[in-house]
Amino acid sequence: MNILVTGAAGFIGYHLCELLIKNGHTVVGLDNINDYYDVGLKYARLEQLGIARTSAETDHQLTRSSLHQDQMQFIKLDLADRDALNQLFDTHTFDVVCNLGAQAGVRYSLENPDAYVKSNVVGFANLLECCRYGKVKHLVYASSSSVYGLNEKIPFSTEDSVDRPISMYAATKKSNELMAHTYSHLYQLPTTGLRFFTVYGPWGRPDMALFLFVDAIKKGEPINVFNYGNMARDFTYVDDIVGGMSKIIETPIEESKRKDELYKIYNIGNNKQVKLTAFIDAIESSLQTEAKRNLMPIQPGDVESTWADVNELIQDYDYTPNTPIEKGVQEFVDWYNAFYK
Repeated sequence: MNILVTGAAGFIGYHLCELLIKNGHTVVGLDNINDYYDVGLKYARLEQLGIARTSAETDHQLTRSSLHQDQMQFIKLDLADRDALNQLFDTHTFDVVCNLGAQAGVRYSLENPDAYVKSNVVGFANLLECCRYGKVKHLVYASSSSVYGLNEKIPFSTEDSVDRPISMYAATKKSNELMAHTYSHLYQLPTTGLRFFTVYGPWGRPDMALFLFVDAIKKGEPINVFNYGNMARDFTYVDDIVGGMSKIIETPIEESKRKDELYKIYNIGNNKQVKLTAFIDAIESSLQTEAKRNLMPIQPGDVESTWADVNELIQDYDYTPNTPIEKGVQEFVDWYNAFYK
């Protein structure tokens, strides 16, 4: 298939492009390379996909990957740029669009909400319109476990109410789900929203807990442990995430078990809960170094506990996350040591 992946220079986007190429698909990667975190890491991911940094820095110019010959192209483009996005869809036909392009980060959304409206709301609306007129067969897009907000029932189910978000990031992700429902209903555009649960692994973002913890411990600095360590997360290894996504992308809606449902939301997680203290224990074991733990109160926008009910995804797409937390953490540590020498 010919697949558009937005956010291709991002953490999950990079891993998805790599897997789709391996599976024989043609991929056009799109990213605006914003400076929310070190752009050098983003360009390094693209270089792994065969995209040279010098060419990747050029706006609106498709760059063919020499590494993957005709399989991978990249374009630097902002989803909020409606004219440039229209031009892309005028010149390309996509079977599937996978939207991973968004302004990330729960805490940053409290400081700069405008960035989230522009990228996550305006950008997503532009993409929906392009998918509508471009006759795209399936739009797969990233939502987030953050939409569950103040929900107290564990594990989280897609049947639960999600009308109490506690961050601007979560509110924009919930808006994406509502907008997708509208386009599925009005224009028969098949859409699948995936609520990600705490994705981690090699090439992860520098603002994520695993990166922050490993970086600080390696430097002999204390780590900030919020809510005094009384947190639990459904930590999900990135290969388990993109493996599930590829199954959804590669299975035509009409051949899937949900063939009569154009609009669908799934949780995508590890299907188990890990305490933050146990996560830190795994990091200490991988680094063979004890962390200096700075216990702090919970931060605004954070939730105490997450846990994904992924039964629907298992039933519909045979999704089987199976990476133990110890293995996933070790894979990240090995990558960190190699990348940062």
